[in-house]
Amino acid sequence: MAFITFRQEYMQMPVVTRAYTTACVVTSFAVQLELVSPFQLYFNPILIVEQFQLWRLVTTFLFFGTVGFNFLFNIIFTYRYCRMLEEGSFRGRTADFVMMFLFGGVCMVIFAFAVNLLFLGQAFTLMLVYVWSRRNPLIRMNFFGLLNFQAPYLPWVLLGFSVLLGNTVWVDLMGMAVGHTYYFLEDVFPNQRGGFRLLKTPQILKSLLDPLAEDADYSALPEERPGGFNWGGDPPAQ
Repeated sequence: MAFITFRQEYMQMPVVTRAYTTACVVTSFAVQLELVSPFQLYFNPILIVEQFQLWRLVTTFLFFGTVGFNFLFNIIFTYRYCRMLEEGSFRGRTADFVMMFLFGGVCMVIFAFAVNLLFLGQAFTLMLVYVWSRRNPLIRMNFFGLLNFQAPYLPWVLLGFSVLLGNTVWVDLMGMAVGHTYYFLEDVFPNQRGGFRLLKTPQILKSLLDPLAEDADYSALPEERPGGFNWGGDPPAQ
Protein backbone atom coordinates (compact mmCIF):
# COMPACT_ATOMS: atom_id res chain seq x y z
CA MET A 1 0.00 0.00 0.00
CA ALA A 2 2.79 2.41 0.92
CA PHE A 3 4.57 1.66 -2.37
CA ILE A 4 1.38 2.31 -4.35
CA THR A 5 0.87 5.63 -2.55
CA PHE A 6 4.47 6.62 -3.18
CA ARG A 7 4.20 5.68 -6.85
CA GLN A 8 1.02 7.70 -7.27
CA GLU A 9 2.60 10.73 -5.61
CA TYR A 10 5.72 10.32 -7.70
CA MET A 11 3.78 10.17 -10.97
CA GLN A 12 1.81 13.28 -9.99
CA MET A 13 5.01 15.32 -9.93
CA PRO A 14 5.37 17.61 -12.96
CA VAL A 15 7.62 16.15 -15.62
CA VAL A 16 10.68 18.42 -15.36
CA THR A 17 10.75 18.28 -11.56
CA ARG A 18 10.36 14.50 -11.62
CA ALA A 19 13.12 14.05 -14.18
CA TYR A 20 15.63 16.37 -12.51
CA THR A 21 15.15 15.28 -8.90
CA THR A 22 15.16 11.61 -9.92
CA ALA A 23 18.44 12.10 -11.78
CA CYS A 24 19.96 13.83 -8.73
CA VAL A 25 18.85 11.08 -6.33
CA VAL A 26 19.95 8.25 -8.64
CA THR A 27 23.35 9.85 -9.21
CA SER A 28 24.03 10.40 -5.52
CA PHE A 29 22.96 6.87 -4.58
CA ALA A 30 25.06 5.44 -7.42
CA VAL A 31 28.09 7.16 -5.90
CA GLN A 32 27.08 6.01 -2.41
CA LEU A 33 26.91 2.41 -3.65
CA GLU A 34 30.24 2.87 -5.45
CA LEU A 35 28.72 2.12 -8.84
CA VAL A 36 30.34 5.31 -10.14
CA SER A 37 32.99 7.63 -8.74
CA PRO A 38 32.68 11.41 -8.20
CA PHE A 39 35.86 11.64 -10.29
CA GLN A 40 33.76 10.50 -13.26
CA LEU A 41 31.16 13.22 -12.66
CA TYR A 42 32.83 16.48 -11.70
CA PHE A 43 33.31 19.43 -14.03
CA ASN A 44 36.73 19.22 -15.69
CA PRO A 45 37.29 21.57 -18.67
CA ILE A 46 40.38 19.70 -19.85
CA LEU A 47 38.64 16.33 -20.00
CA ILE A 48 35.58 17.90 -21.60
CA VAL A 49 37.51 19.72 -24.33
CA GLU A 50 40.38 17.34 -25.00
CA GLN A 51 38.78 13.94 -24.34
CA PHE A 52 35.17 14.86 -25.23
CA GLN A 53 33.77 13.69 -21.88
CA LEU A 54 30.68 15.76 -22.54
CA TRP A 55 28.56 13.98 -19.92
CA ARG A 56 30.38 16.06 -17.28
CA LEU A 57 28.42 19.09 -18.51
CA VAL A 58 25.32 17.35 -17.13
CA THR A 59 26.57 15.27 -14.20
CA THR A 60 28.10 18.32 -12.54
CA PHE A 61 24.50 19.43 -11.84
CA LEU A 62 23.33 16.06 -10.50
CA PHE A 63 25.67 15.26 -7.60
CA PHE A 64 25.01 16.82 -4.18
CA GLY A 65 27.61 14.84 -2.26
CA THR A 66 27.36 11.62 -0.32
CA VAL A 67 24.02 10.76 1.23
CA GLY A 68 23.69 12.69 4.48
CA PHE A 69 22.23 15.87 5.93
CA ASN A 70 23.74 18.16 3.29
CA PHE A 71 22.38 15.93 0.52
CA LEU A 72 18.90 15.76 2.05
CA PHE A 73 18.83 19.52 2.63
CA ASN A 74 19.74 20.28 -0.98
CA ILE A 75 17.48 17.67 -2.58
CA ILE A 76 14.45 18.79 -0.54
CA PHE A 77 14.92 22.42 -1.55
CA THR A 78 15.58 21.42 -5.17
CA TYR A 79 12.39 19.36 -5.32
CA ARG A 80 10.22 21.90 -3.50
CA TYR A 81 11.15 25.04 -5.41
CA CYS A 82 11.51 23.33 -8.76
CA ARG A 83 8.00 21.95 -8.34
CA MET A 84 6.55 25.24 -7.12
CA LEU A 85 7.98 27.04 -10.14
CA GLU A 86 6.78 24.39 -12.58
CA GLU A 87 3.28 24.28 -11.08
CA GLY A 88 3.18 28.02 -10.42
CA SER A 89 4.54 30.69 -12.74
CA PHE A 90 5.56 28.08 -15.35
CA ARG A 91 2.31 26.14 -15.25
CA GLY A 92 1.37 25.15 -18.79
CA ARG A 93 4.74 26.44 -20.05
CA THR A 94 7.02 23.43 -19.76
CA ALA A 95 9.08 24.58 -22.73
CA ASP A 96 9.78 27.93 -21.07
CA PHE A 97 10.76 26.09 -17.87
CA VAL A 98 13.20 23.89 -19.78
CA MET A 99 14.54 27.06 -21.42
CA MET A 100 15.26 28.45 -17.95
CA PHE A 101 17.12 25.22 -17.13
CA LEU A 102 19.19 25.55 -20.30
CA PHE A 103 19.91 29.23 -19.71
CA GLY A 104 20.97 28.62 -16.11
CA GLY A 105 23.06 25.59 -17.02
CA VAL A 106 24.92 27.37 -19.84
CA CYS A 107 25.65 30.43 -17.68
CA MET A 108 26.99 28.29 -14.85
CA VAL A 109 29.15 26.22 -17.18
CA ILE A 110 30.67 29.43 -18.56
CA PHE A 111 31.42 30.55 -14.99
CA ALA A 112 32.88 27.12 -14.21
CA PHE A 113 35.27 27.38 -17.15
CA ALA A 114 36.59 30.62 -15.66
CA VAL A 115 36.91 29.50 -12.03
CA ASN A 116 37.65 26.22 -10.30
CA LEU A 117 34.21 24.79 -9.52
CA LEU A 118 33.63 21.04 -9.52
CA PHE A 119 29.90 20.53 -8.87
CA LEU A 120 27.14 23.00 -9.75
CA GLY A 121 24.00 21.33 -8.38
CA GLN A 122 23.86 23.53 -5.29
CA ALA A 123 24.23 26.66 -7.42
CA PHE A 124 21.38 25.43 -9.63
CA THR A 125 19.18 24.98 -6.56
CA LEU A 126 19.91 28.56 -5.46
CA MET A 127 18.95 29.77 -8.93
CA LEU A 128 15.55 28.04 -8.66
CA VAL A 129 15.00 29.43 -5.16
CA TYR A 130 15.99 32.94 -6.26
CA VAL A 131 13.61 33.04 -9.23
CA TRP A 132 10.73 31.68 -7.11
CA SER A 133 11.41 34.16 -4.30
CA ARG A 134 11.41 37.17 -6.62
CA ARG A 135 8.17 36.05 -8.24
CA ASN A 136 6.48 35.61 -4.85
CA PRO A 137 7.70 38.67 -2.92
CA LEU A 138 4.75 38.92 -0.52
CA ILE A 139 4.92 35.39 0.89
CA ARG A 140 6.08 35.18 4.52
CA MET A 141 8.62 32.48 5.29
CA ASN A 142 9.46 30.75 8.57
CA PHE A 143 12.82 29.01 8.58
CA PHE A 144 12.76 26.14 11.11
CA GLY A 145 10.96 28.38 13.60
CA LEU A 146 14.02 30.61 13.98
CA LEU A 147 13.56 33.35 11.39
CA ASN A 148 10.58 35.13 9.88
CA PHE A 149 11.11 37.04 6.65
CA GLN A 150 9.69 37.86 3.24
CA ALA A 151 10.35 35.41 0.39
CA PRO A 152 12.98 37.58 -1.41
CA TYR A 153 15.32 37.13 1.58
CA LEU A 154 15.18 33.32 1.37
CA PRO A 155 18.25 32.93 -0.92
CA TRP A 156 20.33 34.96 1.52
CA VAL A 157 19.12 32.88 4.45
CA LEU A 158 20.07 29.71 2.57
CA LEU A 159 23.44 31.23 1.73
CA GLY A 160 24.12 31.86 5.42
CA PHE A 161 22.95 28.38 6.38
CA SER A 162 25.14 26.86 3.66
CA VAL A 163 28.18 28.67 5.04
CA LEU A 164 27.38 27.31 8.51
CA LEU A 165 27.43 23.82 6.99
CA GLY A 166 30.94 24.48 5.71
CA ASN A 167 30.15 24.97 2.04
CA THR A 168 31.97 27.50 -0.12
CA VAL A 169 30.17 30.80 -0.57
CA TRP A 170 31.06 31.22 -4.24
CA VAL A 171 28.85 28.40 -5.49
CA ASP A 172 25.75 29.88 -3.87
CA LEU A 173 26.61 33.41 -4.99
CA MET A 174 26.95 32.18 -8.56
CA GLY A 175 23.52 30.53 -8.38
CA MET A 176 21.98 33.74 -7.07
CA ALA A 177 23.72 35.80 -9.75
CA VAL A 178 22.42 33.56 -12.54
CA GLY A 179 18.95 33.56 -10.97
CA HIS A 180 18.96 37.35 -10.82
CA THR A 181 20.11 37.56 -14.44
CA TYR A 182 17.23 35.34 -15.56
CA TYR A 183 14.74 37.28 -13.43
CA PHE A 184 15.94 40.60 -14.88
CA LEU A 185 15.82 39.38 -18.49
CA GLU A 186 12.39 37.76 -18.12
CA ASP A 187 10.50 39.84 -15.55
CA VAL A 188 12.14 43.27 -15.37
CA PHE A 189 13.64 44.37 -18.69
CA PRO A 190 10.63 43.41 -20.89
CA ASN A 191 8.40 45.64 -18.72
CA GLN A 192 10.64 48.70 -19.05
CA ARG A 193 9.94 51.39 -21.63
CA GLY A 194 11.33 50.08 -24.89
CA GLY A 195 12.02 46.69 -23.31
CA PHE A 196 11.51 43.34 -24.97
CA ARG A 197 12.09 39.64 -24.28
CA LEU A 198 15.67 38.63 -24.89
CA LEU A 199 15.13 34.96 -24.01
CA LYS A 200 12.82 33.34 -26.53
CA THR A 201 11.96 29.68 -26.28
CA PRO A 202 12.56 27.86 -29.60
CA GLN A 203 9.39 26.76 -31.31
CA ILE A 204 10.63 23.19 -31.49
CA LEU A 205 10.70 23.02 -27.67
CA LYS A 206 7.16 24.38 -27.50
CA SER A 207 5.96 21.82 -30.05
CA LEU A 208 7.57 18.96 -28.13
CA LEU A 209 6.74 19.96 -24.56
CA ASP A 210 3.56 22.06 -24.61
CA PRO A 211 1.06 20.14 -26.77
CA LEU A 212 -1.54 19.68 -24.03
CA ALA A 213 -3.95 22.12 -22.44
CA GLU A 214 -3.72 23.05 -18.77
CA ASP A 215 -5.32 20.87 -16.13
CA ALA A 216 -8.50 22.59 -14.94
CA ASP A 217 -8.47 20.57 -11.71
CA TYR A 218 -5.05 21.85 -10.59
CA SER A 219 -4.86 22.64 -6.87
CA ALA A 220 -2.12 24.98 -5.67
CA LEU A 221 0.50 23.66 -3.26
CA PRO A 222 0.32 24.93 0.34
CA GLU A 223 3.53 26.90 -0.25
CA GLU A 224 1.86 28.89 -3.03
CA ARG A 225 -1.07 29.95 -0.88
CA PRO A 226 -1.00 33.15 1.22
CA GLY A 227 1.11 32.71 4.32
CA GLY A 228 3.92 30.63 2.82
CA PHE A 229 5.32 27.50 4.37
CA ASN A 230 6.25 26.99 8.00
CA TRP A 231 9.66 25.33 7.79
CA GLY A 232 10.27 23.08 10.77
CA GLY A 233 6.96 24.00 12.41
CA ASP A 234 3.90 21.92 13.22
CA PRO A 235 1.40 21.38 10.40
CA PRO A 236 -1.78 23.43 10.59
CA ALA A 237 -4.78 21.83 12.30
CA GLN A 238 -7.30 20.26 9.97
